[in-house]
Amino acid sequence: MGVRIVLIGFPGVGKLTIAKELSAMVSAKIVDNHWVNNPILRLLDEDGTAPLPKGIWEFTGRVRQTVLDAITAYAPSANFIFTHAGLEGDERSLRTFQQIAGAAEACDAVLVPVRLLCDEEELARRVSNPERRQRLKSTDVAASRDRSRRAGVFDPLHPNTLVLDVTSASPGKTAIAIREHILKVLGDLSA
Repeated sequence: MGVRIVLIGFPGVGKLTIAKELSAMVSAKIVDNHWVNNPILRLLDEDGTAPLPKGIWEFTGRVRQTVLDAITAYAPSANFIFTHAGLEGDERSLRTFQQIAGAAEACDAVLVPVRLLCDEEELARRVSNPERRQRLKSTDVAASRDRSRRAGVFDPLHPNTLVLDVTSASPGKTAIAIREHILKVLGDLSA
């Protein structure tokens, strides 16, 4: 039985960094949201200042579905870690989560959502790292602060959800907490 871990958090929270730490601990492959989005986003204006065209996320959703279909067909029992920059109350965030959850269900995989929370100032500091821009990740500190003030991290309302504040936790310590939670969920399922 495979496990599908979904790391959900605002840009800059450390989803990919945590996923890399966790992947070795739980023998999982990573599917980062930027690996799905960037083939489409790279076709557009790369300076990061122009607004994205209406409907662009429809195309990235198709890429994601293709990846999920391939996992279902060729690696149904493998473990995967997905990253998702989901916002509470956002329809696209809900659809993205539903895609991942549907694929997990199709494989009879255990779904473990993890909400990663972070203090506004620390998040702004992390977002400002210029290396993020090379990977088409947001470096807009004002947008990060605005997002922190007006929105919440997407809550999938799933029984296996873990919520962690990663403001001062290292990626390694966070990965250990997630691994322990996964072991508990799997233990509860086999009991």
